[in-house]
This record gives sequence, C-alpha cells and structure tokens, in this order.
Amino acid sequence: MAHPKMYSDDDPLLLRLRQLCLAFPDSTEKETFGRPTFRCGKIFAYYGQGQSGLPRPASVQVLPDAAEREALLGDARFYVPSYSGPYGWVGLDLAMAAPDWQEIAELLDSSYRRIAPPRCVVMLDRDGSPADRKV
Repeated sequence: MAHPKMYSDDDPLLLRLRQLCLAFPDSTEKETFGRPTFRCGKIFAYYGQGQSGLPRPASVQVLPDAAEREALLGDARFYVPSYSGPYGWVGLDLAMAAPDWQEIAELLDSSYRRIAPPRCVVMLDRDGSPADRKV
C-alpha cells in the first residue's frame, strides 16, 4: 500500500522550493513516504519532514557541511529532523518567519554539492548555481 500524500501540489512554498531545486543540473523530484524529495541520484532536499511528535509541514531539509551544521542549529528556525537528523541533515521551518529564498538557495547548493556526481558539480560551476542568481 502506498504512503498517503502529505502535501498539496498548490502549496506556494513547495512551488517556490520546487522551482529552485529543479534548477540544479540533472535534478528530479520524487515522492517518498508521502513527501516530495529532490534528487540528483541521491536526495539533496526534502520538503515537509518534521520531528517525531512535531510535524513541520512547511519545512525544507538539507544536508549542510558539517562545519555549518552547528551554526545553523543555533538559529531557532532550524531543527534536527527525525530519521535523517542523525546523518547530518537539518530542517528549516519555513513557518517561523518569512522565507529568505536566497538563504534557502545557498543551503540547497551546499546540500546538492555534497551528493551530486562530480560531472554535475562541474556543470553547476560552469553554468552557475541557482544560489548565484537573484532569488
């Protein structure tokens, strides 16, 4: 039995996130456990995964550099998501403040670079990242 869909396709936050994520080379979207995930082979962003007992339907999860992780978690908007948190992932609760899409693009860029194959990172460097554009 398929997992129930846990998001709305017309969610304006998801629409904006989708636009950013799919601008990365060879990125795709796939629903996993009822939530949108964005991939380049492996997942570089999730939408809407919260914490056990604390759903965060308006959130994005990324895999930052280890050196950035602690600084991000020092900001109240960020949290350690259930399941992926122990593997270095962080969540950004988009409902806590107006989303800073430039910041989100930079977080996506960092996460994408950690999982993308080298040829995709070369394309990103050559053609420019969504984080390099005015968001």
